[in-house]
Amino acid sequence: MFGREKKKEVNLTEGSIVGGLIAFAVPLFLGQLLQQFYNMADAWVVGNFSSNDAFAAVSLASNLSFVVIGLFNGIALGGGVVISRYFGAKKEEQTSLAIHTNLLFGILAGILSTVVGLILVPTLLKWMNTPESVMPHALEYFNMYFAGVSTVILYNTCMSIMRAVGDSVRPLFYLLISSAVNVVLDLVFVAGFGWGAGGAAFATVIAQGLSVLLCLIRMCSGKDSIKIRLSDFKFDKEAMLRIIRQGLPGGIQNTVNSIGNMVVQSCINTFGAFAISGYGAFHKVEGIAFLPIMSMCMALPTFVSQNLGAGEVERAKKGTFIGIFMGCVFAEVMGLFIYFLSPYLIGAFVSSPEAVAYGVGHGRAVAFFLFLLGFTHCASGALRGCGKATIPMVTLLVCWCGIRILYVTTALKFFPVFQTISWAYPLTWGLSAVILFVCLLRLDWNNSRV
Repeated sequence: MFGREKKKEVNLTEGSIVGGLIAFAVPLFLGQLLQQFYNMADAWVVGNFSSNDAFAAVSLASNLSFVVIGLFNGIALGGGVVISRYFGAKKEEQTSLAIHTNLLFGILAGILSTVVGLILVPTLLKWMNTPESVMPHALEYFNMYFAGVSTVILYNTCMSIMRAVGDSVRPLFYLLISSAVNVVLDLVFVAGFGWGAGGAAFATVIAQGLSVLLCLIRMCSGKDSIKIRLSDFKFDKEAMLRIIRQGLPGGIQNTVNSIGNMVVQSCINTFGAFAISGYGAFHKVEGIAFLPIMSMCMALPTFVSQNLGAGEVERAKKGTFIGIFMGCVFAEVMGLFIYFLSPYLIGAFVSSPEAVAYGVGHGRAVAFFLFLLGFTHCASGALRGCGKATIPMVTLLVCWCGIRILYVTTALKFFPVFQTISWAYPLTWGLSAVILFVCLLRLDWNNSRV
């Protein structure tokens, strides 16, 4: 299993730290770019070939969908940390058990998410103060999305398994294929057939399903560390407990933070459909700009966990601070681009001057503070790799959920303008960055475990 057939797996326990992080993170960056291309294709096609209300419905997708699937995605990513630790320690049997257990959990989680999502969507949309003109388009989008949400969860599960063993290249190839399919189907369903928001969701589900199929074919036919066999599909108690212990804090964090974001989104929705569209368009831009940072954030758990598994404590510690520094630099450079180019970037998604004004105003309010967001994400990734997933969970729940909600709901009563909402983000990013910085300085690396 740990022999010569790992050509596309990056060994993060030896060689240059910077070189290893970059070699592993670049395919992650390109994969995330393609994933954003999924979302951008939906937004661009709907924004240009359908109505503003349909675009606003698609803009609601990330927060609402993550309320349902965030828990399961967090557990899947936690499974990746467990697999990385076993893989770094060259424990073949435990690696295989963790892989099969994580994948089986992903299958069951996908089925449960479909049921829960279809039941909760109408209630959540009403709770978010979704405008009446947007509601039919939103229901159309989310009913289709959650009908096929298993493909989204299984995609994330497969990606976490491949990344855990240092393979960030093959997932990139699979995502490239499915992204091209997504764009074609968006144009056919939305621009051609006029299916609106529902057509965009249908295209996403089909394309994600294709990427899952390619991953499963690879893992079933492979002869290396991620070989899966139908006969080995079972819940291993020890592996599942480790996966839950590592992944549950992140899953809870995802879900609760998404609920917090929904509260903020409900406040945004009170400003009308143009505010929803402008804010949604900015997040498409931010999603692209933040890809280098997210790629480093995703690389750090694997890097840290593999090195701790191999007993390379100092290397894990040094790599953490190098990765965090790189992430902060990337974030601030992207912030400058957003500040100066936001009118043109946001205008690519929405044509209404009112919507563009909302998006530009929000973007320029947060652009210079993106280094705080970069630090928070990268530090959280490193702590998860150390088996300390509870620390970022508690920090982000307090700062990004509790304090953010308290600030927005209180401040809007005294300053009822859209910029009041925008300032919630740099304020809470700064608080979380300070807390995580202190936690990293006080961390006992020698006692880190999963």
